[in-house]
Amino acid sequence: MKRRLLTFIALAASCFFATAQDYTQYVDPFIGTGGHGHVFLGANVPFGCVQTGPTQKKQGWDWCSGYHYSDSTVIGFGQMHLSGTGIGDLGDVSLLPVTNAGQREVKFSHRAEHVRPGYYSVMLASGVRVELTATQRVAFHRYSFPADVAKGYVVLDLGQGIGWDKMTSCQFKQETDRTVSGFRMSEGWAKDQRVYFVAEFSQPVTLQSSERDTLGVFSFEAAEQPLLVKVGISAVSVDNARQNLREELSGWDFRKTVAQADAAWNRELGKVAVKTQDERARRIFYTALYHTMTAPSVFNDVNGEYRGADGKTYKGDFTAYTTFSLWDTYRAAHPLMTLIHPEMQRDIAQTMLHIFREQGKLPVWHLMGNETDCMVGNPGIPVLTDIALKGFDVDKAAVLEAAKKSAMRDERGMGLLKKYGYIPCDLDPERETVAKGLEYALADACIAKLAKQLGKTADYKYFYKRSQSYRDFYFDKKTKFMRGVTSDGKFREPFDPFSTVHRQDDYTEGNAWQYVWLVPHDVHGLVSAFGGERSFVSKLDSLFIVDGDLGKDASPDISGLIGQYAHGNEPSHHILYMYNYVGQPWKAAPKLRYVLSNLYHDDFDGLSGNEDVGQMSAWYILSSLGFYQVEPAGGKYVFGSPLFDEATLNVGNGKTFRIAAHNNSAENIYIQSAKLNGKPYTRSYIDFKDIVRGGTLEFTMGSKPSQFGVKAADRP
Repeated sequence: MKRRLLTFIALAASCFFATAQDYTQYVDPFIGTGGHGHVFLGANVPFGCVQTGPTQKKQGWDWCSGYHYSDSTVIGFGQMHLSGTGIGDLGDVSLLPVTNAGQREVKFSHRAEHVRPGYYSVMLASGVRVELTATQRVAFHRYSFPADVAKGYVVLDLGQGIGWDKMTSCQFKQETDRTVSGFRMSEGWAKDQRVYFVAEFSQPVTLQSSERDTLGVFSFEAAEQPLLVKVGISAVSVDNARQNLREELSGWDFRKTVAQADAAWNRELGKVAVKTQDERARRIFYTALYHTMTAPSVFNDVNGEYRGADGKTYKGDFTAYTTFSLWDTYRAAHPLMTLIHPEMQRDIAQTMLHIFREQGKLPVWHLMGNETDCMVGNPGIPVLTDIALKGFDVDKAAVLEAAKKSAMRDERGMGLLKKYGYIPCDLDPERETVAKGLEYALADACIAKLAKQLGKTADYKYFYKRSQSYRDFYFDKKTKFMRGVTSDGKFREPFDPFSTVHRQDDYTEGNAWQYVWLVPHDVHGLVSAFGGERSFVSKLDSLFIVDGDLGKDASPDISGLIGQYAHGNEPSHHILYMYNYVGQPWKAAPKLRYVLSNLYHDDFDGLSGNEDVGQMSAWYILSSLGFYQVEPAGGKYVFGSPLFDEATLNVGNGKTFRIAAHNNSAENIYIQSAKLNGKPYTRSYIDFKDIVRGGTLEFTMGSKPSQFGVKAADRP
C-alpha cells in the first residue's frame, strides 16, 4: 500500500501541481476504507457540500459511505456521500460512464484506483477511465473512453441511494444538447431530503433511453475527446444549482480544478505542521486531519440561501452547515476546530441558532436540513456553549436561551427527567436511560457554566443540580457503577456490568464498565462519589485489564478494546485523561502511546471503529499533539504524551502555537517538566486562552514517571 501511494504521489505531483508546502502528499484516503472505518473515498474540498465518489453494488453496515475496500463493483459515481457514519444515506445524482447502453454496473481493480485530497481516479474494467474532482458545490467528472470505442454512454440514475435512502420523487429534463437538470427527493436517515442539480456536458449528448423519470441513458461521440461533466447541486432549487455551477466552475479546465482543490487542502492541512522522523505517524496524522474536514459540510448556496429545518428557504449572512454528528464530535472534533478553524466558529454557531429557531431545539444529529434525533442526549449544547465560553463572536444570551429551551422539551426522556430528577428505566420505552441521563447531565453542566458567567443565578442553580444526577441517582456506591434506576428508586436487577444488548438496555453502544466514567463535566465529583482517589484509581486501573463477555447481542461499535476500555467508540475517548485529575498522569502515558501506535494504522483497516464524521481522527490529532479537552465546554486541554518532536498550530489572527517535545522517543513517553513561553509551567493542563494567544509550550520527556502535574494545585 505504501509503495502504491508513493508512486501515485509522484505521478500526481508531476501532472497537476507543484507546491513548496505539499501536505497532501502525506494523506492516504484509503485509510479507513476497510474494516469498520466507513470513511468516504472520492474527491471533495474541505467542508464542501459535494463529496463525489464511487458507490458500490453491495449494501450493508460497512457500506455506509457507499464504498468498502472489500468490494470491486461500482454502480455509479454519486455527488454526495457520508464519512464514517453507522447509518447509510446520500449517494444522490449518480452518473456511470459505460461502453454498452445496457450496463448498470462495472467491475474495477483497486490497483487501478488512485486518490489524493481533491482527486479520485479509477480505470474501470470496461476500459473507461473515470476522474473526479470538486469545488464546494460542484462535482467535476472526466471520462476517457478506449480509442476503439466510437460511441459512449452515461447513465444518470436518480433512483440510486445508499443505505436507508429511498427515492420518493425525482425528475430530469434535457434543457439543451449539453445540459440536463432535475431534482431528487428521498426519505431515509434524513426524512425529507431534497437535492436539485444541473449537469453540463462538454460536448453534445443525446437521450438514448429512459426509465420513467428515474433513469436516463445519454450517448455521445466518445472517440473525439474525453467527456467532461460538471454537476452543480443545491438543496433549494434548480436555479440555485445552476448559479452554484456558474459561479464556482465556469470553465472546463479539469487540471486547474484539481490543482485548486489540492491548494485548498494544503491550506487547511497546513494549519498544523508536525516535525517527526516517523513517516508512518506522519501519514496517519495528516490523513486523520484530512478526515476531520469532510464535515460539517457547507449547506447554503452561493447566493446565501439554504433550506431550513422547517422546510422553508432562508437567506443568511453566514455560511450554513449540515452533517452534524454531534454525539460523536462534541468530544474532540469540535474542540479541535475551535483551535485551528476559528474563522468557522461564528458560522457554526449561527447555523445552530438558526436550526433552533426553525425546529424549536438545537440540532441533535442534523443531515441535509433534517433532524434525525440520532443518538442520545443534547450534544448540540456542549458544542454551542463551548464556542460561547471560548469567546467567539456569538450572542451568549441567545446561546443560553437556545440551550435552556432545548434542555426542557418533553421528548426523548426529558419529561421523565424533569419529573423524577432521572429517567426511570421502567418507564422510558426508548431505553438507554443511563446513557441518556449522563449525556443530559453533562449538557446541563455546560448550561450551568454559561449561566454562571452571565450572572443568571437561578438558571445556574437549576441546571447545576440536574448535572449532578449522575451522583444523586445513577451511581451505585455498592458496585461503583452507573445503573438503571426504576420509578420506585431501585437499581434494576439483575445486573451484569459486562453485558450489553444493542439498543435494548440501559446504555448506548456500551456497558456499565464504559459508562461509569461518562462524567467529564465533574471528574472531581465522580472521584468523591467513589469515596476518594484510592477507590477511583483502583477502578480506573481495573478498566484496562478486566475481561468479560459483552454478550452475543452487543453493538458492533464496541471495538478497540483494552480490557473494557473501548477506543473504537466515543464514550471512552476522554477516560485516559482522567488520571491527571487524581495526580497520576504517568499512568496515562503508556496507554496513550499504545492507542496512538496500535489502534491507528496506515492501512485500509486503519481505525479501531467508525470514523464517526471526524471524531475518531480528531482524538488522534489532539492526543498526538499532547493534549485533549476532557470537559465538554470551556477549553481545558489536559496533557497526555506528545507523539511528535514538534508541532506548530496556526490558531488564527496571525498567531501560532508551537509545541516542542525535547528528548522525545518511543521510550521517553513521560513528561518530566514543561515551559510556557520560556517560563516553568507545572500544571498538567493548559487553557484555551493560553493556546490561542500564541506562544511556545515545551515539554522535556523522559523514560520514567516523574512528579510533573502531581500536586493538587497543578491538576485540572
